Amino acid sequence: MRFRILIVWLLALGWPLSALAATAAQELDRFLAKVQTLSAAFVQQIVDEKGQVSQQNQGHFYLKRPGRFRWIYEAPYRQEIVADGNKVWFYDPDLAQVTVKTIDAALGSAPALLLSGELNLNQRFVVAGQGGEEQQSWVELRPKSEEDVFRSITVELSGGVLSAMELKDNFGQLTRVRFEQVELNRPLQDSLFRFEPPPGVDVFEG
Repeated sequence: MRFRILIVWLLALGWPLSALAATAAQELDRFLAKVQTLSAAFVQQIVDEKGQVSQQNQGHFYLKRPGRFRWIYEAPYRQEIVADGNKVWFYDPDLAQVTVKTIDAALGSAPALLLSGELNLNQRFVVAGQGGEEQQSWVELRPKSEEDVFRSITVELSGGVLSAMELKDNFGQLTRVRFEQVELNRPLQDSLFRFEPPPGVDVFEG
């Protein structure tokens, strides 16, 4: 579930939200439209249905449009997700295991398809809420389909730059991701988004 959630919001950075008309949504649209590359540090928390933090991770991620990203968990355990534009690689060093999926197979859910640019916003999402104060603004999107695994996706901007995301699933779990040291459109080498399985690692095609 953690890997699937991260793919959703990473691919959000590659698709402008031009169908949204109100102020906070327009600010998000402007931010997404100008992103060619993005790098940031992150802290991610998984919150259960009782409001308790069950898991916390931190690390760095890098994104380059179209369709490439590298998400690196650095603590408490090392893991990586790498997308090269065609395939997504899920690497767990502790298990000495890599799972490889095509981007279409790795996404699957309506939010991921939408945010990767393959669906129209109005077809699958409604703006459930939006607002802001001072330099903060946020937009909440909800899938129209009751079969989707997510109840909502909320994106927060600070000073017009991505600062946090929250994803609520249908099982009462909340994923919070807060970003720091965000850098936009600095050069990132294509080699950062290629993955070669280390020797001795088991590779599974998903």
